[in-house]
Amino acid sequence: MSFNKRSRRRSSDSDIDISPMMDMVFILLIFFIVTSTFTRETGIDVSKPKAASAQDLSQESILVGITKQGTVHINESQVTLSGLRLILKQLVAESPERPVIIVADRDAPSGRVVDVLDECNLAKVRKVSISATKED
Repeated sequence: MSFNKRSRRRSSDSDIDISPMMDMVFILLIFFIVTSTFTRETGIDVSKPKAASAQDLSQESILVGITKQGTVHINESQVTLSGLRLILKQLVAESPERPVIIVADRDAPSGRVVDVLDECNLAKVRKVSISATKED
């Protein structure tokens, strides 16, 4: 009988308080969220051409992607050329100095790149660049 009383006493005394551990987990989670950087992507996988004069541009730019097949993407969704113009007009109305960066695959049809440049001009975009990776 005395053995049962001891085992009951030990089980009630050995409760572990996990509140401090949960507090630390939340503090670490908040730290990693605050210190992480988020980059905007076009939502498509392209292999950019290389250029010796490539430079880093502002993070506050509008990214327009063009695939090998010639499809146009903005904000991770495929759009038509007329849809692209409407989206660009809305974004430029919010921030007129915001640049557009065309992220075209190196094997994308050059005619499609020209079409996207034309849509940027028709949407009254002031700054347009074509993305490339810097040559080593």
